[in-house]
Amino acid sequence: MAWARAVAAPIVSRRQGASDDVAATYLRVLLRHTRWAERQFDRAAGIYPAKDFTFAVVLGNAVLLTRKGYDATVAGVEREVLHRHTVDTIRHFAASNVITGGTEWGRRLYFDTTFQSYFQLAGRLMWSDLDDATRANLDKIAIGQAVYTAGLGSGDDPLSGGWTPLGLSGGHVGDTKLEEMGVYAQALTPGIAWAPDDPQAVAWRAWFGKWSRNETGLPVADLANPCVVDGVPISANTAENLYDTFLVENHGSFGPHYQEELWRTSGRNAMHFLLAGQPLPEVLTAQPNGERLWHTMLLMASDAGEPLMPMVADREHLYGRDVLPLAFRAQILGDRYAARAEVQLAERLEPYQAYPPADRITKFSGEPKYEPEARAEIAISYLLHEWRASHSGPVQAVSQAEFDAYAIGVSDFGAGPGLMAHRTSSAWTAAVSKPGFVKFAWQPHHDDWLFVVSGATPMLLPSTALKTLKRNAATWTKVRDGFDATAAVLKFDNGYAGFATLPSGAAVYATTGLASGEGVVSVYNLDMPGIPGLNGKRTYHTAERTVTVPAAPAPPPGGGRTDEVVFPAVTARYVRMLGVLPDPTYGYSVLSFEVRDGTDGTDLARAGTAFASSASPGKEAKYATDGDATTRWAVAAADRPRADSWLAVDLRSAQRFDRVMIAWEAAAGRRYRIETSQDGDTWTAAATYPRPAVRTNGGWLNVDGRAGFVVTGSPNPIIVTGDQILLSDGSAAPLQVECHPDPRTLATAATAPRPTSSVAAVRTSVLDGYLVMLNLSGSAVRGTVALPEAGGAVSLYRGVQVITMAGSDLTMSLAEAEGRVEPAWFTVRAAEGPHLPVGLQATVADGATLRLTAPAGPPLRLQVQPAGEPPRQVAVPGRRTVTIKARNTRPYPLDDLALGATTFPTEPLPPGMSAPSAAVDGDERTSWHPGPDGRMVVDLGAVWQLGEVELTWTDGLSPAVTVETSTDGRTYTPAPPPASRRSTTVRLAGAARYVAIRVHGGHAGDAELTRMRVRPARFG
Repeated sequence: MAWARAVAAPIVSRRQGASDDVAATYLRVLLRHTRWAERQFDRAAGIYPAKDFTFAVVLGNAVLLTRKGYDATVAGVEREVLHRHTVDTIRHFAASNVITGGTEWGRRLYFDTTFQSYFQLAGRLMWSDLDDATRANLDKIAIGQAVYTAGLGSGDDPLSGGWTPLGLSGGHVGDTKLEEMGVYAQALTPGIAWAPDDPQAVAWRAWFGKWSRNETGLPVADLANPCVVDGVPISANTAENLYDTFLVENHGSFGPHYQEELWRTSGRNAMHFLLAGQPLPEVLTAQPNGERLWHTMLLMASDAGEPLMPMVADREHLYGRDVLPLAFRAQILGDRYAARAEVQLAERLEPYQAYPPADRITKFSGEPKYEPEARAEIAISYLLHEWRASHSGPVQAVSQAEFDAYAIGVSDFGAGPGLMAHRTSSAWTAAVSKPGFVKFAWQPHHDDWLFVVSGATPMLLPSTALKTLKRNAATWTKVRDGFDATAAVLKFDNGYAGFATLPSGAAVYATTGLASGEGVVSVYNLDMPGIPGLNGKRTYHTAERTVTVPAAPAPPPGGGRTDEVVFPAVTARYVRMLGVLPDPTYGYSVLSFEVRDGTDGTDLARAGTAFASSASPGKEAKYATDGDATTRWAVAAADRPRADSWLAVDLRSAQRFDRVMIAWEAAAGRRYRIETSQDGDTWTAAATYPRPAVRTNGGWLNVDGRAGFVVTGSPNPIIVTGDQILLSDGSAAPLQVECHPDPRTLATAATAPRPTSSVAAVRTSVLDGYLVMLNLSGSAVRGTVALPEAGGAVSLYRGVQVITMAGSDLTMSLAEAEGRVEPAWFTVRAAEGPHLPVGLQATVADGATLRLTAPAGPPLRLQVQPAGEPPRQVAVPGRRTVTIKARNTRPYPLDDLALGATTFPTEPLPPGMSAPSAAVDGDERTSWHPGPDGRMVVDLGAVWQLGEVELTWTDGLSPAVTVETSTDGRTYTPAPPPASRRSTTVRLAGAARYVAIRVHGGHAGDAELTRMRVRPARFG
């Protein structure tokens, strides 16, 4: 793609000089955010301060001052004053940078160079208003930083402490080096863009290319890609910064914010080249593995355009920081799906900005420096829109329906990342087994503000601190199995839990009973007008009544509160606070714990002995009962995510009391129980805080008309307390939950006949036409599932199913801790009469093949309907078998290991080559064009014992090829050469994960590979 030498120029529009509606939103947000920026201005010093890099607000200022539409009423400051503040601040910090002889900031790669990037852009926009000395200083900073960074080579920056890219080798487990390598490239960018003729610029560009190409390095993909980017083949990359499932970790777990850092850094860098009138380096628009990383982001996308974050939560709901990656992909790469996500996020920005603390554009998580950074990145995003409009015109976003259709899919990212995700058009789900984040997450309608799925907040499972002893995960894909679904069964110290997700967006959760208070779901309840669902209340419908729960008031300044929990008087020696839901950041921390009999009673705890589940050093349990308001008990840091931490007091003898008063520090328990005991071992609940607003034994709960749950198998009620749902409020007990994205039929679903298993450990459900089976045990099982009849029709699943008086029995066989999802491939009913005859046997061999065997007697007249086809009349003679074939359905599951598998090279592709995924997409109409000496690799996802590979080419001269296999994606072994004909089969021997096809030569008109099929050894 050719990029013109262009300068961002003002674009005239109806309102504020913006080129499109999204850009106009950015200008309005910047204007209002100027109020926050001006509150930071240091009037004594006459500049915006250095603390938290606040001076970076000058980039937002510069955009407002150099574009049309400035409104002093909205900004809260006159334009002339803002201009003076901006110029004075640029002058000061250009002189105080270490590179120009100052001592205040600069040169350090982390994080000074990020803010140097913003600062440089502000200076260039304001160039005509700056004095000569300031201009010279800006040039010195650009050049000096490039000299310093190139001089480091691949070594660490000694000014940046422990931050390291690990040379050009990188790293990916726990802490990707994608971000660090991006910072090195970013530090070089201003020098390359603004001093392109400097004698040292050649070296700068070389290092910029090395860091940028390796930023997304993945050896198994890169070694298969000879595409040349900025003069260097991708196969020369040396870094490994990604998991081979195209996911990155930071802060110890999957971090979508850091995966997006690729495009965030690219957006900053691109803006320098565009403003300088320089062509973009090729790597900015040809990022190795970038499209596969983006596909992961699409799978995680919320309805706000930002990714859902089931693990690390310190970057969640930072709307201002999430804009730039989308703007870069949309405006520079021309990605219409990113443009839709950008529209979604832009629609949320102004309501978000108006929510307290008003005017800010980063809230709920993150660091103070994110606020000026977000202002700068929205300014850059505006400039990217302006540039795009002045060149090839605005990017037309796809429709929401197109976006949802494109983003659906499933992926098991592996046991290391501990994540399996499934996105349908109506919900997003994830099974998380990463330590500290263990949960089964479900977000109906991809709603960014319905259920809390992030960080240490539990979902369905009682605690994110559960230790996973075994993880069994399975995915089904439409191309291979005919449908998308997932199933995960996790083993813990105290039992098993399973989670299955369906194409409809529904899900099924089942547990053996892991702890009291299971089936945890936390609900966002805020008053944020303009954000769907956040209207200051949530309404819950049950079988008995409807209750509206208002949004909780904001906590007092500094956090903390005092609870007086009153209950019928008891006589006991021990009393404790047992946590149910901790503060999401710091767990539980108590300033004082008092036990009294009556309002004026003596504090019995003062004479007792306090003890706790854990404590931080210097914050032991005794400090909660010492009468000193300046001391406190706090859980150990490692136990902060633990829900059931506790603080207890031994009163030394049985005492009568009727209340407990707890003064919390900022880390206040969101929900807890007061329990008493005679011996310190057996505890009895006395009260719950806060009191439930909803309690139902009706078996179902409708959450605000947006989602619903049907609960079976538990003796405990469903309750809603504050903003937390407990689907089983009571002692640990088996539980099964059906999660419905459409809650309108919950009452019917709750009373409908349910399937039952002959094996107690197997939990079953039929939901939206799919049979779910979860073996919650450590043993393989065989048995039957009794399926009730529904209106005379019987749904038929893969396996052997026999008609009974009550419905049918399906034979099942499950491995230990296995979950399975089976669709109904056929439906059968009697052609005459209301019921099918008892003893009729139905065997579904695959998605296209049904065999019906009639019992003794006259011929049976049946109506059989294959999935998605009209019904047929079928006659089956007594004691005979008739085979029915579906006309439009393939014989799923297909035995082809390559179907839908990851292929290499990823984009960018070598010249003349088309996408190799076309050879494994199951579509005979698509094909892979190898180009000269082309080579493609299929990643089977795991090592398999292989039997054969079958190649099918289009019409034309079939090229000479070599088939190669590998277990590690680095060293390949050739197989016997296949014959050069339209369809050929190569026998394979041994184990491999990667199968490669190497084409020798290549000419115009040669055949293209329309199908590559890989079968395991049992088919070989």
